[in-house]
Formats: sequence, structure tokens, C-alpha cells
Amino acid sequence: MQTKKTVTRLNSNYMDQYDAHVERQKRKKQRLFRRLILFATLVTLVIGCMAAYHFKQRALQAEKVEEYKLLQEELASLKKDEKDYKEEIELLNDEEYILDIARTKYFLSKEGELIFKTPDDDTSY
Repeated sequence: MQTKKTVTRLNSNYMDQYDAHVERQKRKKQRLFRRLILFATLVTLVIGCMAAYHFKQRALQAEKVEEYKLLQEELASLKKDEKDYKEEIELLNDEEYILDIARTKYFLSKEGELIFKTPDDDTSY
């Protein structure tokens, strides 16, 4: 059998103060625990928001880099076209070149000149 030990509690001023002190410590510990949980939740929320924002910005930056590369390629192509057009303008300002084109494409000839067109004649004018 078990022996039951009971201690009688003294109703004294000291015991009432001690019980109040223990109760205050218990409430203090509960408030501290709640504050820590609240702080941890806020920190987790802020870090989550920052991570989401960071990944969204990385995706946006990758998209912009891709767009930049495409635009750079387009710019290079346009510069090449511009160079080709300028060369063509220079050539078209030359009267000899224009006469040569007129002779080959439109069969214009000088006085007394005969022009023969062959099927394998490939001009790039």
C-alpha cells in the first residue's frame, strides 16, 4: 500500500505573498512566450515577403536581360542594314553605276552596241 503524505498548508501572509509571486512569474512567463511567438511569426512573415519579392525581381530581371539581348541583336541588324543602304546610296550617286544597271536590267545600250541576254546570267543589282 501506498502511504499518502499530506502537508497542511498554513494560511499566513507569507504564503499568500508567495502564491501571488508564483502567479506573477507564471503570467510573466506566458507573456514572454506569447511575445516571442508573435516576434517569430512577424520575422517569418517579413522574410517570406522579402523572399517572394526577391524571386519576383529575379524573374523580372531575367526577362529584361533577354529582352535586352534581343534588342541588341535587332540594333546590330539595323546598323548593318543602314551601312548597306549608305553604300547603295553612294553607288547610286555614281553615274557609271547607274548606266551599268540600266544596261544589264533594262537592256539599254550605247550607240552601236548589241546586248545578248544569256539564261545563266545572274545579276545582283
